[in-house]
Amino acid sequence: MSMRKHVLLLLGLILLVGAGAFAWLAWPDTARLDLSRVQGRTPQISAPRIQTIPTVKVADVVGWRNGAMPTAAAGLRVQPFAAGLDHPRWLYRLPNGDVLVAETNSPPRKGGGITGWVMKHLLGKAGAGGPSANRVTLLRDADGDGRAELKTVFLTGLNSPTGMALWRGSLYIANTDALVRVPYADGQTRITAAPEKVVPLNGGGNHWARTVIPSGDGRTLFVAVGSSSNIAENGLDKEKQRANILQVWPDDKNWRIYAAGLRNPQGMALNPRNGQLWTVVNERDMLGSDLAPDYLTQVEFGDHFGWPWYYWGGYLDTRVEPRNPRLQQYAKRPDYALGPHVAALGLAFADEIRLGGRFASGAFVGEHGSWNRKPVSGYKVAFVPFGRGAFPIPGAKPVDVLTGFLDADGKAQGRPVGVIGDRTGAMLVADDVGNTIWRVSAASAR
Repeated sequence: MSMRKHVLLLLGLILLVGAGAFAWLAWPDTARLDLSRVQGRTPQISAPRIQTIPTVKVADVVGWRNGAMPTAAAGLRVQPFAAGLDHPRWLYRLPNGDVLVAETNSPPRKGGGITGWVMKHLLGKAGAGGPSANRVTLLRDADGDGRAELKTVFLTGLNSPTGMALWRGSLYIANTDALVRVPYADGQTRITAAPEKVVPLNGGGNHWARTVIPSGDGRTLFVAVGSSSNIAENGLDKEKQRANILQVWPDDKNWRIYAAGLRNPQGMALNPRNGQLWTVVNERDMLGSDLAPDYLTQVEFGDHFGWPWYYWGGYLDTRVEPRNPRLQQYAKRPDYALGPHVAALGLAFADEIRLGGRFASGAFVGEHGSWNRKPVSGYKVAFVPFGRGAFPIPGAKPVDVLTGFLDADGKAQGRPVGVIGDRTGAMLVADDVGNTIWRVSAASAR
């Protein structure tokens, strides 16, 4: 055989091996455990299946067509509260019953290359590829029929806003890069004052949405700030003041880290049973379709939940360098697993949402839906039963409250995000793909 043929044969073998290796790395990882086994207070934590190229399985967006709506659990009914919005993500109820909705999206992302292209592609498929409206809109249901007659622009001049909280005569808004405030008077339908910066928040990278709630002590606010990456792969220096819940003193414009190691905390609420802070958190990607579970947990001052080095209370993520072995024994285990990759975002307790019956005690969670699990998970509003105690019932699994966001072909008609109670105790759900706010009430109620 000639030298030329040897070279061609060798090149052919190299290409064949390379193609096979790429196919193996890129082949989507399929879940081996039923979702329910990775839920609850004691989920099954299986061996990681580390991926170089992530499983990509995100529901294509089709929107609500021909009068289609989500499906409410037995004994409940659903109707549109407001429609025709622009990517509504977060909700807040004012004391007079008016509802504020943050119409918002990711800020423009810097950088290109393969990572930038993949992120842009995923955002487009998930219905989040457009520019941010950067506004808060006011919705008012004056006649109490469960539909907002008034829809008006309430506040502009914002930068990818998400969380909102009224505190001591000011409305606080969590922009992606700062906590800001404006003066508010009861019944206002428009604020023209320029937002005042309270504290800066580090932005950039992934996990752009920030949330805010009053702490309950009458002096401070809690602000949730997610990480800029999956597992600090761009360096820990890029994660300063990220993956934390901050405690902010607005009068002094000062803050401290309240709790750390939370990859992407989103919804926050005070548990009515004990007054403690709870949050839902999006855990890490590319460990396979069975890991790691997103979670619901109580958070106390000084807690560290392990990110990026550990997940679920001390399981080592071998991908993270440099390692941090001293942290392992202190990494706090979350209180309740919601399942892998469900993208838990919204959170509200049953004192705010009063649907009665089996939904009388517990927490409602808006699950935006997975992008890198096969089969997909989330795409629903779930309920975590608490019983009479301050923690989820041992052995209890999440209960579906609002489903049908995926159609019969697995395409996304909508995706739930923020959840709150309206002034009657019905549940309002922000749907950022369907551009609608849904209202869920007891079937016997108006």
